[in-house]
Amino acid sequence: MAYIPPHKRRLADASSSSPTPDLLVPQFRKILNLRSSGSHVDRRKEKQAWKEGKIIYANHSISRWCVVGLTDDNQFPAYVVLEPTSLGSIERRTGEKPLTLVDSGQGKENSDMGGNISKSPWIYVAENVKQDLLSYFENVRNEMEFNKLEEVKPSLVARFGKILFHGNPSAGTEARKNLVTEAILRQFKRLFYTNVPSSYVENIIDGVVPKIGVDFEEEKEVYQVKLSDLTSPDSTVSCKCTVIQYEKKLKLYKNIKYLMEIEVNQLRHLVVDVSCIDKNLDLRLMLCTKRILTSLTDDEKQSISSLISSAILDPHVKGGLRWPLGKKSSGDRYNVVGVWHTKAKSYTNSLVRLRVRDADRFDFRTSVGEVTREITLKMTGVVSQLRESKVEVESVSDKLKDTLKLVWDHFLSSACSFT
Repeated sequence: MAYIPPHKRRLADASSSSPTPDLLVPQFRKILNLRSSGSHVDRRKEKQAWKEGKIIYANHSISRWCVVGLTDDNQFPAYVVLEPTSLGSIERRTGEKPLTLVDSGQGKENSDMGGNISKSPWIYVAENVKQDLLSYFENVRNEMEFNKLEEVKPSLVARFGKILFHGNPSAGTEARKNLVTEAILRQFKRLFYTNVPSSYVENIIDGVVPKIGVDFEEEKEVYQVKLSDLTSPDSTVSCKCTVIQYEKKLKLYKNIKYLMEIEVNQLRHLVVDVSCIDKNLDLRLMLCTKRILTSLTDDEKQSISSLISSAILDPHVKGGLRWPLGKKSSGDRYNVVGVWHTKAKSYTNSLVRLRVRDADRFDFRTSVGEVTREITLKMTGVVSQLRESKVEVESVSDKLKDTLKLVWDHFLSSACSFT
């Protein structure tokens, strides 16, 4: 069955410019709840806050939270509790200990099936995310077709970590005294924490990689220098760099197609956070686009190159780079606002691209740094299907189910402790 783009469908209500979030939400509440959290005003404020943090959502994007493992009557199992967790970087940012959903130990016998359900959880997730994925990829396709100043590269990414709840101490105190409910959880703000423990990373490299049939692709060490652009305040320019070893100097990364790989903010189109209450890790599915600048003028290239070449490698500072006094800006346009030093190993096959990354980040605007370990899984097989001129819905669905089964079998393993 060929996929029909939204703008070619016949809608019963032609006066509606686009489907509302509630109309896009499939009804399978026994396993998942995909309703958008908070009011429309709250979500606009949340998106603005992300924008100020330079995480940019597309104009018609959507972000949802859902739960796998609810009971037959759509309730959290009694063994699921809300507990505080000690995460220094989050506590410094929010001023409080975040809360996380925890299996108290009585639910482990149901961990393989995600609760009392008739279908495997990955099948439910695939079936009920599929329509949103197809719809929002049409927005991605339009961005790829009409953006003349940037090369747009789409990706569908699975990230692994923990959904944290914060921002309402009184509700947190009340929630810990009573059974966990959806109504209580929706009183909190949420964030997805992706810094996984070293034991989990070791299990992925030594145990999972040999099992899932991915081949080693490359190991890469890069620096990403983040620049503000005074002509575009909402954008952050990201410059991928490598080191000239014999000079101990930084240079802009070059690839076959582009002399310099300079990007602007990743653009998020669809984000679905999944609380996996019978697992130790939660899941984030994210459809996003990487945007590489292709129309920089010679003056712009020179200004950026000047900032990069003036960087000093210093393993004793956060992020691994510093600049001489007065050298963190170029003219009246670009300023250095952050730096990432990353070491990553990549593994690939026809279905996925797995990346294991250590990152040392520092934000000059807030003077906050963080060292993290992260696992991401790009669903390259699904994206290849979506990019076909005639999208076959069943092919996309099958590929999505296969990839999510891989995730459930190997990346949310209860054998790995998160905290």
